[in-house]
Order: sequence, then C-alpha cells, then structure tokens
Amino acid sequence: MAIASCQQADDASMQNGVTETQASQSRTATANPENQSISFADTLDALATKIDAQITVPIVVPVPKDAGGGYTHEQHKTNAKTIYEAGKLFEFTGDDRYAAFAEKILLAYADMYPGLPLHPEQKEQSPGRLFWQNLNESWWLVYAIQGYDSIKNTLSSDAREKIENDLLREITTFLSEGSPETFNKIHNHGTWATAAVGMTGYVIEDQELVEKALFGLDKSGDYGFLKQLDELFSPDGYYNEGPYYQRYALMPFVLFGQAIEQNEPQRKIFNYRDGILRKAIYATIQQNYGGLFFPINDAIKDKDIATAELQYGVAIAYDLTGDPGLLSIAKAQGQVVPTKGGKKLADALARGEAEPFDYTPMRLRDGAAGDQGALDILRASNDPDDLAVVVKNTSQGLGHGHFDKLGLLVYDAGHEILRDYGAARFLNVEAKFGGHYLPENNSFAKQTIAHNALVVDETSHFNGSTDTGNKFAPNVGPFIISDNLQITSAEIETAYEGVRIGRTVAMISDAAFAQPIIVDLVEARSDQAHQYDLPFYFNGQMVETNFEISAEPVSRTPLGSDNGYQHLWRVAESAAVNGNTQLTWLLDRRFYSVTSSVPDNTKVVIAEIGANDPNFNLRREAAFIYRARGDGGASFASVIEPHGEYNPTVEYTSDSHSSVKSVTHVGSGAAEFVVIETRDGQQIGLGVADNSEAGAVHTISVDGQEFTWTGPYKLFHSQKHMDEGK
Repeated sequence: MAIASCQQADDASMQNGVTETQASQSRTATANPENQSISFADTLDALATKIDAQITVPIVVPVPKDAGGGYTHEQHKTNAKTIYEAGKLFEFTGDDRYAAFAEKILLAYADMYPGLPLHPEQKEQSPGRLFWQNLNESWWLVYAIQGYDSIKNTLSSDAREKIENDLLREITTFLSEGSPETFNKIHNHGTWATAAVGMTGYVIEDQELVEKALFGLDKSGDYGFLKQLDELFSPDGYYNEGPYYQRYALMPFVLFGQAIEQNEPQRKIFNYRDGILRKAIYATIQQNYGGLFFPINDAIKDKDIATAELQYGVAIAYDLTGDPGLLSIAKAQGQVVPTKGGKKLADALARGEAEPFDYTPMRLRDGAAGDQGALDILRASNDPDDLAVVVKNTSQGLGHGHFDKLGLLVYDAGHEILRDYGAARFLNVEAKFGGHYLPENNSFAKQTIAHNALVVDETSHFNGSTDTGNKFAPNVGPFIISDNLQITSAEIETAYEGVRIGRTVAMISDAAFAQPIIVDLVEARSDQAHQYDLPFYFNGQMVETNFEISAEPVSRTPLGSDNGYQHLWRVAESAAVNGNTQLTWLLDRRFYSVTSSVPDNTKVVIAEIGANDPNFNLRREAAFIYRARGDGGASFASVIEPHGEYNPTVEYTSDSHSSVKSVTHVGSGAAEFVVIETRDGQQIGLGVADNSEAGAVHTISVDGQEFTWTGPYKLFHSQKHMDEGK
C-alpha cells in the first residue's frame, strides 16, 4: 500500500522561525517575486545537496529534553524531515544511499522509542514522548511514515519488523489508545493524530488502524477523520479559526485524503461532503492578499501562500482538477513539492499553461452547517494587489479567536491600509517568552480595542470570555455583487448585553471617483447610555485632518486601565467639525482618506500602541478612534477613499486632498441612507434596508428630497441619478 507525501510542515510552535515584522503586510509577499522558472529537477537537486551533506556526519537522535524551540525539539523535527526527504530522493532517483540513510535513522528511533517516558517538559495539552505535546508527535509521524513508505521495499525482513513493531506500532498506539483525549477530539490536533495513525495503517497494512482513524477509537463515527471533515469546515470550506490555522490544519486533511484515495478509491474521499477537501484548498487560497494570509485571530502576519501546507494543497488540487489558475499560485510559491503532484505542476508550468488565479468577491460561510456567520471578502478585481476588503462576521474561532465581531480590514496597492494586529508572538524567538504567545496576546491583541471593531464602555465583546463568544455568532444579511456595487452586512445582539451592533460595508465604483471607494456604516442601538469607541488602525503617515489636533506636548498617559486600553497611549484628542471628520494619510505612493458622519459631540482620539509594554513586545502602530456617548445608540458612516499619487522619483504629487466634501447619514425605521458629496458638487447615495422583507419598498427623505428603492440595497449614482430619486 502507498500513501501521499509531504515536505515541510510545522505546527503553531514548529514553523520555520519567521518573526513578526515591524511593518506588517507593507508589500506584496511572494516567495518568487522575480517569477523565476520552477523545475522539478531543481527541487530534487536542492534536496540532494542537503541530504548528501547530512549523510557524511553522524546521526544524532537525542534523548528528549527541551521544550518547543529547544535543541532536542528542533533535532527531532530535522530528523523527521530528513527521513522524508531521503525517502523521496530514493523514490525519484533510485540511489540506494538515500534509502540506507533513512533506514539508519528509523532504526535509531526504533531502538529509543519503546523506552521513552512522557516528555519531561510537558505542555498543558496532551504531552508527547519525543516532544512536549503529542501534536508534535503526530506531525513527526506524518513525515516519517512517508519516508518509510518510500524505502520499505528495500529493507530486510528483520529491519522492517523492528521499525514497524518497535517504532511505528508503538507510536500509533501512543497517539490513539494512549491519547484518547486528543485522538477523538474534533480539532486540528485530532486531525493530525488521525492522519498520522491512518496513514501508518495503510503503509503497514493494518486496516484496524485505518478504521479507528476514520471513525474514532470505538469506530462509531462520532469521532475520527470523517467527523472532523463534517464539523471543522463550513460548507464553503472555511475553517473557523481563520486562514492562519486553516493552512496549518489543511496539511493532514489533504495528505490523509490522498492516502485514502490511493488505497481505497471506492470511498471517493474527494467527493465527500460535496467535495469539501477541494473547497478547503480553494478557500485557503482566497483568504490572502498579496500572498499573505488575512491576519485575523491568532495569526502570525508574515505567513504567506508559500507555506508548505498549501504547496501540498495546490499540488493535490491541481492533480484533481487540472485548474490552470492553480499553476499561477504554484509559480508565486516559488517551488514545488517532491511528489508526483509536484512534478505535474512543474511540467505544466514549463509548458506555459499557467493562467491567473480567479480571486473573486465571496462570502465564506462559517460553521459546520454554514449558519455561524461568515467571512466576507470584497475585491475590486481579480488582481491580488488591487483594492480589497475583509469583513469578519464570523464565529468566535475557538481558543485562537479574537473579540472583534464585525471587524474590518482594508487592503490596496499591495499594502494593508486598515490593519489587524494579528497575534502578539515572536514565533521561535526563544528570548521573547520562549517563542510562545506573549502575555500581551491576551491583554491586547485579542481585545476588541485592538481591532477595527466597535467597543462599548471600554470592554471587549462577550466581556472577553471565549466560552461565551463560542456560543454566539453574527447574523449575516444579504451579500450582493454587481458591476458597480459590492455590499455585505451583519449584526449581533450578544456581544454586549442590551446593545445591538450592525455593520454594512460596500465597495462602490462611480464616475465621481477615480478609484472605487468603500462605505462603512456602523450602528449601535440600546435603551441605555453607553460610550462607543470605533477604532481605525491606519497604516502610513498622517498628512491632513479637517480638525485641529490637540496633542500631548510633554507626556502621554494610557487610554485606559484594562481590556487592551492600558496598552494604548493617548497621543492627541480633538473634536469633530460639524458632525464630519476627515483624516488623510500617505502610504508608499498613494493617499488614503476617511471621511465620516459621526454623532454630535464626538471626540477623535489619536492613539498609539505601546503603553505598559516594558519589554517592547508590541509593535508601535497608530489609530484614530471615534468616541461618542449616547442614550439611544450611535451611528458612524464613513467613506474610505484611495486617491492621488506621491512620486518622489520625479518629484510630483497629485490629488493629495480627498475628493469628499461631506458625508450625511439619515435613518428612518428599517431604512438607512448615506449621501456622499464631492468637492466638485457631485452626489452619490446608498440606500440600505438589509433587514427588510424581500420585495419591500423603501422611501427616505434627505434634505427634502425623497429616495425610493426596492430590496435591501440601492446605489444612486452621481448627480443626475440622485436628482431622479430612484
């Protein structure tokens, strides 16, 4: 029997040492920026150079001692990859040296493993024996079993018996019967365990192991790999912890899926649940901008589409579909994996068959039944560097989730414009809290004020309780895509007691603007008096405001004392001008303005991350925060506008001022209307009634002029359409 193959994977504590950057997502990230040609022969040559050097030195299989990032931890990771890579080299070259080298390492582990106790540095999750958590043990086996599969037919019967009995059966027993709390868990840790055990079962021809992996230890089907396929992905292929953990969880799913397809094609695993594995691969790709995954929830912001997990996903998906758009993803990744699927990709690229990947606006529903909110993505075009908006109307995202219901991210020209902090962590940097999530991940990065999301009374959504957050998700409204209007909305009533929050986000193309603009309508309704804070974390250098900034001249104080506010410096505070605010900043060669209609007496607080951070664990990023107080709620209607050009090379600047003169927001019952007036006198209107019944007619009056529309949304184009009022 045979299984699929993998190259370089790692878990959240095992990735390849990329730390958080000071300038998050500031440039298009691709592993192959020069678009160099990709050759399968080059892939094998690189592996051969690496393994040839290792063959000449003694094998090191240390007694487990160190936690994640420590010497023994890293050495065992290296050994697993070496087993795999030597096996693949033998498979493709037939050079017996590589098979003998992999055998030698496997036999060393077979000598050691039976006598190993639990790891001395046991993590809070289920411990391993080689590693401090058994998730890492599963990861190790996923590598090692593929290397073993490549060389097993070269082994003597004695060597094969020793490796299978003293290593492979020992470790599969430990990961399954010995760790039921993980093996039967519907979670990515459980996925890695079932994949490792199931793939091993196929290789050593033990169908009992395969059945347990597929259906759970009791083989009831209430647990196991198929149950994980049922519950961990939405019908659209979205994984509720977000794309950072989706790309990590993807690897065991696709590798075990391929092993099932090879050994038991009658199960039709890639057709299971309407092709959920294929959908998951495509959904993972769609959740990136400029090559970097959307950094929602606990995400390391440097993680890009060249990650090994997605390299395997792309190879497997291309083998299944022949989609030429996947070839452009493989080209951007910069390398292919050492598998038959990787060779197929490289050969197709060499023939010039790549086409642009179809990046498209989409709603990715959340929850196993698709009823737990959604991640909504708006895109101006299929150019991966064009204007894009992400609206986080998803469920909590389990323990890695952040408290940012209805959060907003904006991208343009290869940059993050309105940004998400992601995780507070320096991955694999031992000096920074051992490479773990920093204390500031909980005290700041997860808190609502760290996001572009509405905060009530300086407390986080669900009062910062993950258990509470996991019980509730936003109710999503219509998601509509047309030539000139892309629009989505959602609301939630459970983030704060007695407060209903709604957010409507639209991308509009109109002749009044040189580029598409974004309309962002945030509303809160309550019978009680509250303080409402709406942050915008902007990326760039502030250049202009329509209000006078009153900055702290000598010293700064934190913005608050808890819920993330203690980590924000109060830099300045100003008052809105006649109910409208406008702030412009410069990023690279483009200007961005946010013009907003805000409640009376709104304050604009300029803040900067970094207060109460003696160890300099947090990035120094700036935000402006609308702060309003009200008895019945508050509404903020904003226009986010890319404009102009700054060119230092030829020394000119054009259109550095916003085209927006004012924004007006009017509400009447279920209907809302936003009017955008430009400096040259044009007007654009957006009618919103997303909670109305289908076919309902809405009429609203603005400055004595009535506007009528049918359905949830209506875009009224520039002046002459506005005059028509329909």
